[in-house]
Amino acid sequence: MAADMWTLKGKTALITGATRGIGRAVVDELASLGAKVYFAARGVEEVRDREAEWRAAGGDVTGIVADLADADGRRMLMETDALDVGSLNCLVNNVGTNLRKPAVRYSSGEFQSLLSSNLESAFHLCQLSLEAMKDRDSSIVNVASVAGLTHLCTGAPYAMTKAAMIQMTRNLAVEWARFGIRVNAVAPWYIDTPLAREVLADPAYRSAVIDRTPMARVGLAREVGSVVAFLCMPAASYVTGQCLAVDGGFSVNGLQVSGRP
Repeated sequence: MAADMWTLKGKTALITGATRGIGRAVVDELASLGAKVYFAARGVEEVRDREAEWRAAGGDVTGIVADLADADGRRMLMETDALDVGSLNCLVNNVGTNLRKPAVRYSSGEFQSLLSSNLESAFHLCQLSLEAMKDRDSSIVNVASVAGLTHLCTGAPYAMTKAAMIQMTRNLAVEWARFGIRVNAVAPWYIDTPLAREVLADPAYRSAVIDRTPMARVGLAREVGSVVAFLCMPAASYVTGQCLAVDGGFSVNGLQVSGRP
C-alpha cells in the first residue's frame, strides 16, 4: 500500500512549456514514475526531438505543438485528437516568459504578452481541464516563482503574474476541492536552465544570487521536477492550496551574521 503512494502509474499528465528547463525536468520525472505524459510547446522541431528522446528512453510520452500564449492555441490543444483529455488527471502549468526592464519602460503590448503567457494561459487551461479532471483524484501544479513572494529584479510584470498565479492556486484549491482536484504551486529561485544561464553569466550577479541563498548554489531543474512529481502523487493527497518554495532557503533568508548562531 505504501509503495502505491509513491508512484504515478495509472496517471495521465499534461505539461506545458516542456521542451527545456524546468518543464523538461518535470516530464523526465513524471515519465520515470510511470505516468502517461503529454507535453506541449511551440517549437515543432524541439517537440519532435524531445518526444523521440523520451520514447527512446522508454517513456509513454506524446508531444503536441501549440502556442499556449494564445487562447485559440489553448483550445486547439485541448481539442486535438492527439490528447486523450478524458484520461487527464495531472496538469502542470509551466509555460512562461520574461522581459526584464524598469517598470516605466514596458509598453502595453509587452505587458499584455507577459500577462497572457504567464497567467492567462494557466487560468484558461485550468478552466478547460476542469470537466476532464473532476472526481478522478486529480492534481494541478502551477509553476510560479519566488518573484511572486518577494521583490526580485526580474521586472514588475513578471513578478505580478507569478504572485497572481499563487493566489489563483489558493482560490482554485478551495473552489475545486469538492471535485477531488488538488491545486498547488511551486516557487523556484534561480535554477540552472537555459533562460537563467543568460542572467547568471554575469559573475557579479551570480555571486550575489549565491550569497543570498543559504544553500550557496543555484538549483537544478530536476530538484523542481521532483517536487512537482510529489504534488501529483497519491502521497500528497491531503496537500492543496500550497505554494512550495524550491529555493535553497532564499525566501526565508533574513539576517545571518558570521560566527553567530
